Parts: sequence; C-alpha cells; structure tokens
Amino acid sequence: MTPFPPDVWYDEAAGPVVRPYAMTRGRTEPVRGRFDLITLVVARAEIIPTNVTPEQARILRMCQCPLSVAEIAAYLDLPAGTVRVLLGDLLNANLIETREPAMASTGPSEELLEAVLAGLRAL
Repeated sequence: MTPFPPDVWYDEAAGPVVRPYAMTRGRTEPVRGRFDLITLVVARAEIIPTNVTPEQARILRMCQCPLSVAEIAAYLDLPAGTVRVLLGDLLNANLIETREPAMASTGPSEELLEAVLAGLRAL
C-alpha cells in the first residue's frame, strides 16, 4: 500500500504535469529574439504545424490576434522565462512575428510644456 492515494496530488491544484524546464529542454534563454513582457506576438499563419509542442500550439492559437508576452504567460500559467524560450523557437521557425515596444521619446518639447504651463496659469 502506498502512503498517498494516486490522485491526491495529481489534480488541477498540482499544476502542470510537465515541469517548465522539461518544456524547454533545460534551456533558459530563447534561441532567437528578445522578448520583453510587453513585446507583442502574433502568429504568421492560421494552420498549426504538427511538429510543435502542445504549448507552442496553444501559443499559435492564442496569437491569431496580437498578445503580449505577459498575457501569453498568464493564459498558459507558465513562467515568463519558459514562455520566452518557447517563443524563441517559434520565431526561429518563422511561425510568429514580434513587435517590440515603442521606445519612449525624449519627452515633450519645450513649446508644449510652456503651452501647458500657460493653460494651467489661466485656470
């Protein structure tokens, strides 16, 4: 007799059956691309190839409309690092496109700031 019934820990509360490091084959960095949490990801095609992992297939289905890396990680209930590795493989296979977040500009012009200040003084 085993000390634990077989279904005590093997339920929804136990989390994924396959550990994240197994999904990435122990890799911690993507093979291609840099994925910030706000990087947008979109699938390049509607047809999902048969040679992708189940997690990658879910990513491709979800990303028919652009989603951020953070959203993908949340929907998959996986660490962002694991999702980045999976996305790197998809990017390397040309199955996704990414859009990097826009860099913040240097700031508003001096003219705009003066106009705002003048407007505030007028109040």
